[in-house]
Amino acid sequence: RLKGKDKDKTFIRTANRNIEYIIKVIGNKPIKSYTSNQAGEFRDWLIEQGMSYSTVKRVFSSVRAIINLAINEFGLNILNPFSKVYLPSSHNVNVIRVIPSEDLSKIQSICKEEDDELRWIVALLSDSGMRLSEALGLTKEDINLNNSIPHIRLTPHPWRRLKTKSSERYIPLVKDSLWASLRILEHNNESNFAFPRYTSLKGCNANSASAALNKWMKEKLSKQYVIHGFRHSFRDRLRAVECPLEIIDQLGGWSFKSVGQGYGKGYELSVLNKWMKQI
Repeated sequence: RLKGKDKDKTFIRTANRNIEYIIKVIGNKPIKSYTSNQAGEFRDWLIEQGMSYSTVKRVFSSVRAIINLAINEFGLNILNPFSKVYLPSSHNVNVIRVIPSEDLSKIQSICKEEDDELRWIVALLSDSGMRLSEALGLTKEDINLNNSIPHIRLTPHPWRRLKTKSSERYIPLVKDSLWASLRILEHNNESNFAFPRYTSLKGCNANSASAALNKWMKEKLSKQYVIHGFRHSFRDRLRAVECPLEIIDQLGGWSFKSVGQGYGKGYELSVLNKWMKQI
């Protein structure tokens, strides 16, 4: 009410999301009840989710500001338990582990054995390079298997925005991402969403999906892997076949590194498919 008056929806959504994180990890309590020890648990949880150092720092900054405002507004004689929590430097934060080819193959095989909605998400991410939220927000109409080159057309939706303008893209479907797409379309339900368990007209529950998938990954492979590791592996796999940097950025929806990359309409689907098949 006070801070969001002249701010855009992103500010309000981010503040609400960060408070939802707090409630999820250490509970919805009176501000006086939170301790620095719990704030440390919250920090550890953020890092375990695979968040970068800058993201962890940004979340903590937001939470501190919200609680400081509440302390001042309500005249509470307490210290902000989130104010002096140690945040590791960028060099000390656990790096998201790239998933090597042998473990990638193993988890893909398990996905086909278990063959359900959660495993379709994993398989789709494993060979597409998409962000989790990008995949969750798909509709069945976004998946085109009738084209000579099966692909996903990734566009923003009211229930799921894209991170950047360059995130809007075409992604050729190969190997396990193609298998997952087939299973999604074969699944006869009344929803047009690819993953109705986590997506509705109200939005995508990426946090819930991430928690469930990361837990499953740790049980099946290793505690060092998180779902975002597929995206890191995807970039490395493209590097390994000496894919041009511009094509890597276009396939993964990474931000442009130069003004020139924004000129023209980008690489055709056939060119993108050629490199996707090589990985």
